[in-house]
Amino acid sequence: MAVPTDWPNRLCVGGCERGLSGVTLTGAFIAWVPPRSKGAMSVTRWSNTPIEVRFRTVDGLTVRVAESQSRGQQALLLSPWPESLLAYEQLWVPLAEHARLVAIDLPGFGRSERSDALLSPAAMGDFIVRAADVFGLDNPHVLAPSQNTAAVLFAAARHVGRLRTLVVGGGPAAIPLKLGGLLAHFVDCADPDVYRAANPRQSVTDLLTGLQRYNLPDEVRQDYLCCYEGDRLVQSMAYMRTYPRQLAGLHNLLPKISAPVQIIAGRHDPMVPPVNAQVLHQQLPNSSLALLDAGHFVWEDTAEEYAALVSTWWGAHRANITPTR
Repeated sequence: MAVPTDWPNRLCVGGCERGLSGVTLTGAFIAWVPPRSKGAMSVTRWSNTPIEVRFRTVDGLTVRVAESQSRGQQALLLSPWPESLLAYEQLWVPLAEHARLVAIDLPGFGRSERSDALLSPAAMGDFIVRAADVFGLDNPHVLAPSQNTAAVLFAAARHVGRLRTLVVGGGPAAIPLKLGGLLAHFVDCADPDVYRAANPRQSVTDLLTGLQRYNLPDEVRQDYLCCYEGDRLVQSMAYMRTYPRQLAGLHNLLPKISAPVQIIAGRHDPMVPPVNAQVLHQQLPNSSLALLDAGHFVWEDTAEEYAALVSTWWGAHRANITPTR
């Protein structure tokens, strides 16, 4: 099984770049080996984190995933942009005490293969449900910060009862759309080719300056940088540029979402100001809003408080809901 040509073709190992080319890479980061069973590639544990990652085929696409041991509850964790599923390395242990966790880099993000057909929140919302099917998640909680917020709301609106609860925030999902910083530039950019000349690693580094408290481990930072090498950062912008049109369509669906929604956002978020979370809270019929003393990356800068909120939310909504497919 060949590594998809769209998938980042280099891995950062010990601060160096090594080509994949069918070679097994070992060291601090990651090892790619041919699959021994359909739809999976074994991968090493990431140093100093409890997360062990591998690759699976979902809906014909190769996606990077991580799973914890089975628990009574189920939870699907969607990686935030411009990061990866390693953004949950602080949350993994406390959340795994309450649920079986399945974390995914969605197509076109993190280290997962891109499909242009999925680069919009509505289309990605349908993929989220298909991914839940593949992993046997009958009625999962979904943790969907950043760009995943709008996608999982589309999923909940279109697949009533399929998702138990949602935790969202840090991403636009309501109109009027109010953004700042580089994200606003990405959404408003009429010609994304202007970013092709830029160094994508520097662009991701600039975005990560929003981390205010957490000292990001070097191996995790290098993963984020590698995820968006080449044209992958520019390609991911196609998703962001659909926000104005897609959120207008989502607007009429929000009052119909019956799944409980916990919104967690940073009170000082310069990219997605808290007014976005406040407006979303007003438009949803069954939601709770928590504004934390942080900027954009609340899941990392306030990880302990964030994990406590998520765990409490999951615990308060343990009752089974019969899925409607």
